[in-house]
Amino acid sequence: MLFPPLSWVLFLAAALVSSIGFYKFVYFMSVGYGLAVAGIGAAICAVCLARGSLDLLTGILCLLLVVYGIRLGGFLLVREMKSAAYRKTLASQTRSKVPFPVMAVMWLCMAALYWLQTCPVWYRASEGAGAAPLTGWAGAAIMLAGICLEAAADRQKSALKEKYPGRPAMEGLYRLCRCPNYFGEMTFWTGVLVSGLGILRGLQRLPALAGYVSIFLIMVSGAKRLEKRQNRNYGDLPEYREYAEKTPILFPFVPLYHLVGEEDRLK
Repeated sequence: MLFPPLSWVLFLAAALVSSIGFYKFVYFMSVGYGLAVAGIGAAICAVCLARGSLDLLTGILCLLLVVYGIRLGGFLLVREMKSAAYRKTLASQTRSKVPFPVMAVMWLCMAALYWLQTCPVWYRASEGAGAAPLTGWAGAAIMLAGICLEAAADRQKSALKEKYPGRPAMEGLYRLCRCPNYFGEMTFWTGVLVSGLGILRGLQRLPALAGYVSIFLIMVSGAKRLEKRQNRNYGDLPEYREYAEKTPILFPFVPLYHLVGEEDRLK
């Protein structure tokens, strides 16, 4: 079944929580994103409890969604409150007032995207206890690794920014790739997809893959924007120029160093 019974509850949970974007447009894709994932995790758990079908594996997968979402949303809120530079970056992304119809469309599209991203866990929950446990536990382990990696990268970046103002993060996990936080996020969502392997049937594969491909493309696009911004802000620093030419942009140990074209690269 493409949409198991009560699928609308998950969409409603994502829509309600991500409506914080009406307060600040960029929140649809940042704070609202994290909190919507947490809301969906809580909604899946609540539906399973009401049905009497919550097993240990599904409970852990839901918990990981909640932990991921609250950590990300909380981190973004704290960073905005503490960092004037980050507030400036957010302001530059919405310089003019966004019309309400545009906000409403964005709200619904984002809620749908967050449902797509989390649907492998929902399909597993709808299938019932005991189905394909190996891929479920493997997915949970990958999700946990992604949470830890992204949290560590965010923490290191904040500490390095305080220690070396005016320089990008280039130590710790940032020696492996220039966007380890994005790589951690992609790892998390890879775990979500893996958790559904052996469960997804027929057309169910389409929304699961659509959600995964979408977040993959969003992360690549984010890394590309970050590279442009860092080239603009730090391109005059010799240490950054050397770092950018020798450190993969997104995937550790994969020799992909640039996502921007020649015209935007360091000179």
